[in-house]
Amino acid sequence: MNLPNKLTILRIIMIPFFVLFMLLDGGVSQTYRYIAAVIFIVASFTDLLDGKIARKYNLVTNFGKFMDPLADKLLVCSGLICFVGLGQLPAWFVIIIISREFIISGFRLVASDNGVVIAASYWGKFKTVSQMIMSVLLIVNIPALSILTTIFSVIALILTVVSLIDYIAKNYRVLTEGSL
Repeated sequence: MNLPNKLTILRIIMIPFFVLFMLLDGGVSQTYRYIAAVIFIVASFTDLLDGKIARKYNLVTNFGKFMDPLADKLLVCSGLICFVGLGQLPAWFVIIIISREFIISGFRLVASDNGVVIAASYWGKFKTVSQMIMSVLLIVNIPALSILTTIFSVIALILTVVSLIDYIAKNYRVLTEGSL
């Protein structure tokens, strides 16, 4: 259990606390929202940190390869579900984003069964960053930033679809032929 894997586990442990503070008081307390924002930002930062440490010190493990992207999906999806529950995002928006995550995870599972590793693409990384920025803006829910929040929500949705198309285009042979 190396440091990057401990950071991944820490991120997973932080998720229930993030959700708790998002939903306390029906999501209307700005104080609780700021606490949720801090937890979300720290959790997001552990994602950046664990990957850098793992690559720099050659601490990449199978556990990390599996759990790191899962922890990211759990963090972002838990926020998205909170935003639907609080009336900040429409369900169709969240369904598109979560569906993309299931599709890519399925692709990776099939590829893995065929001995192929599908690396994260730049589109996927841009998608994750845009979703995290959108999430922070939605968490703090500052009316003066509503236009910026809308812009990042649209960007996140577009990058979600673009990254899905990119993964499918680059890796469709994994499903059709069983290998690259």
